[in-house]
Amino acid sequence: MSVLALTRGNIADYAQALIFVYLILIIANVLLSWIQMFRPIPYKMPLRAVIGFIEESTNPYLNVFRSFIPRIGPLDISPIVAILVLSILGGLVVDLIRG
Repeated sequence: MSVLALTRGNIADYAQALIFVYLILIIANVLLSWIQMFRPIPYKMPLRAVIGFIEESTNPYLNVFRSFIPRIGPLDISPIVAILVLSILGGLVVDLIRG
């Protein structure tokens, strides 16, 4: 019988992968908002499910930054700040887990 043992390095790698996936979701949210600004996305159930998942998983985090970073005309710079904060804090957390 073999027991799988997780090391601190494995857990840190997993946390780093989760942070990376969340960064990709934030970038996808930004790209989708740009696409929707110029051309409405057609209503198709699978497509709406994916868009809904992306928006519902990233908007709570982005809304924290949108509450104190004002828009500059049509430009919303809060995702840039959110990505920077997530990258810096995520890197610190991963380094702390790694030890």
